[in-house]
Amino acid sequence: MGYRRAEQILPSEIIELIQNYVDGECIYIPRKENARRDWGENTNIRTELKERNRSIYLDYKKGMKGNEIAEKYFLSVKSIQRIINQMK
Repeated sequence: MGYRRAEQILPSEIIELIQNYVDGECIYIPRKENARRDWGENTNIRTELKERNRSIYLDYKKGMKGNEIAEKYFLSVKSIQRIINQMK
């Protein structure tokens, strides 16, 4: 998310109206409901996490212990347990 100057995109009347509520502060204007995107939709992170979790589960199936897997993937043992339970 980047910042855009209000005076470049909004009519002066709207800027004056907004200034009645917030003057010189940054505000966030949310997307419309039908324009919202799911988390990770713009990147490959979902695919990467699925692949990582699959690898974690395979390591578990091969006999690696939770603490070894946690160390390998730089995660907590609790996170490894949660991932393994989800993959079962």
